[in-house]
Amino acid sequence: MDDNWDRDVTGAAQAEAVRPTLKTIAFMTGLGVTTVSRALKDAPDIGEATKKRVQLVARQIGYRPNRAGVRLRTGKTNVISLILNTDEQVLSFISDIIYGVSEELAGSPYHLILTPYSSRNDPMDPVRYVVETHSADGVIISQTEPNDPRVRYMIEHRFPFATHGRTQIKLDHPWHDFDNEVFAREAVKALAARGRRRLALLAPPPGLTYHQHTRDGFVDGLAETGASEVPLGDVWVDQPVEMIRERAFRLMSASRRPDGLVCSSGTGAFALAAAIEDAGLGLGTDVDIVTKQSSKLVQMFRRELMVVDEDFRLAGRELARAVIASIGGADPRGLQTLAVPNGVEGPRG
Repeated sequence: MDDNWDRDVTGAAQAEAVRPTLKTIAFMTGLGVTTVSRALKDAPDIGEATKKRVQLVARQIGYRPNRAGVRLRTGKTNVISLILNTDEQVLSFISDIIYGVSEELAGSPYHLILTPYSSRNDPMDPVRYVVETHSADGVIISQTEPNDPRVRYMIEHRFPFATHGRTQIKLDHPWHDFDNEVFAREAVKALAARGRRRLALLAPPPGLTYHQHTRDGFVDGLAETGASEVPLGDVWVDQPVEMIRERAFRLMSASRRPDGLVCSSGTGAFALAAAIEDAGLGLGTDVDIVTKQSSKLVQMFRRELMVVDEDFRLAGRELARAVIASIGGADPRGLQTLAVPNGVEGPRG
């Protein structure tokens, strides 16, 4: 056992000894260590040709910065923490957000870590952990509330962050959002153009900021078109699909049922479509649905749906840019972006 232990220690030491360092790159390029370091950091005083040569050698030899050493020298981790509720039901939301953030960070010194939490836990817990342990240089959060305590906490602690979604807090902070007010208003107008007059809304959870944005757009659309609302009741897009399906089935079986629905997620739209057909009605003939989709799979599987695209990969890229700029001390008022829907795409069936 002692011999094996000795071999393991020796092997680890040898691996450490051959790990590429800044000195390795300096030797191979004939440059000084300081120049190599600044070239890898994309310093403005280093020429583009030198940067490209250094970065090429670094890739070829598999150079990775020693993050523990970086933290000791600079106090930075070069880590961005993406804090996500893994209970979310939105199709491909998590994977697309991660892809978008990772895509943007690929050209920077920052690395992404995913910090998950569940709706059963306090959403403040992962934020406090990252801030108190300084395990990341910046944080990205989603599912924002109008008076979000996580946002207030990070502002008070001067900790860089960006939010997927807006708040109503009277303190500027970086955010990226989708214009859900425009989405809902245009969805109502598209349904009215197909002759639908009795409309229901499957909205986001009422505690979140974008619930009110969606609701405001829906009400504005009703006023503009003269359509009326048939309340769906206390059911939201984040609830289990069977609960949505059962509640929608009861509504579709009633004498005064809706002939059009606006839905805030592709998953919810699938549940609504199933309920319509359970009630003996035809999707696209008796009832129309306009839904947001983050994946082309939504309309691929249900061609009768009317859809509005929401690009979560774009959201990830914008959030990564915002949090990096926030770490650099940029004015948060310049780190706020709003994606506007491109319109409603009609059914393909």
